[in-house]
Amino acid sequence: MPTLAEVSLSETTTISANEALPTVPTLPSNCIADSAITAAALSDTRDNGPFSVSTKHVARQSAKGFGGGTIHYPTDAIGCGLLGAIAVVPGYVSYEAAIKWWGPRLASWGFVVITIDTNSIYDDPNSRATQLNAALDHIIADDTVGNKIDPKRLGAIGWSMGGGGALKLAKERSTVRAIMPLAPYHDKSYGEVKTPTLVIACERDRIATNEKYTNVFYHNATGPKMKIEVDNGSHFCPTYRFNEILLSKPGIAWMQRYINNDTRFDKFLCANENYSKSPRISAYDYKDCS
Repeated sequence: MPTLAEVSLSETTTISANEALPTVPTLPSNCIADSAITAAALSDTRDNGPFSVSTKHVARQSAKGFGGGTIHYPTDAIGCGLLGAIAVVPGYVSYEAAIKWWGPRLASWGFVVITIDTNSIYDDPNSRATQLNAALDHIIADDTVGNKIDPKRLGAIGWSMGGGGALKLAKERSTVRAIMPLAPYHDKSYGEVKTPTLVIACERDRIATNEKYTNVFYHNATGPKMKIEVDNGSHFCPTYRFNEILLSKPGIAWMQRYINNDTRFDKFLCANENYSKSPRISAYDYKDCS
């Protein structure tokens, strides 16, 4: 991959990730019933979570700062109060379709999610961070879902260069409380990331190799962190729909735990679940989970 120029985030929407924020309260217990939080339910596919999901198209021409996309949101999360929001971005020379499955999956568990296209498929990781930032601003201001969102409970997911963008964004915007870099790539220093980080690695990644990229990013993360490596996976392992069942459980649990402070999902994370037992997981690690 080429070395690409640094792009800064908008000054109007970024805050230092080192700034302290009030503790996020756990959502009301009637938001998601205890009985709904099972391994089987988390490992399902598409929009088969506790909530019904609707979508709203965001045209490229109406998207300010990113390339358009799709908003996915729960329609019957009545007992949940304001919801957390997550932006998801694809990788180099890729489109929204590569990461779109995360939208309905997370929305069916009570998040407002925007999956996006980038301004250009060649945009570098820092540009993708800027576009994740813009996408979060877009849904917070959106006339359909904006009033459903708590702007202090945000998350970001990115694949490849988009994963590098998620790491960069976590450093720059403190209201991003959890990130999920998928086979991440970044070619510059983006600073110390204290934000809770779930890294998805692909064992046979020949593009953003684990030795040079994923494992280094994971090692350097200083907050709560967890890493799952997909057995025999190529760089594209997080985009394949047949990995949705494998990755849904840790992904949803991570976002619920750290965006919503819902400790009921702890049983699927870190020391409480040994993902190494799965023949489809080649490596599993965690540290400083709390």
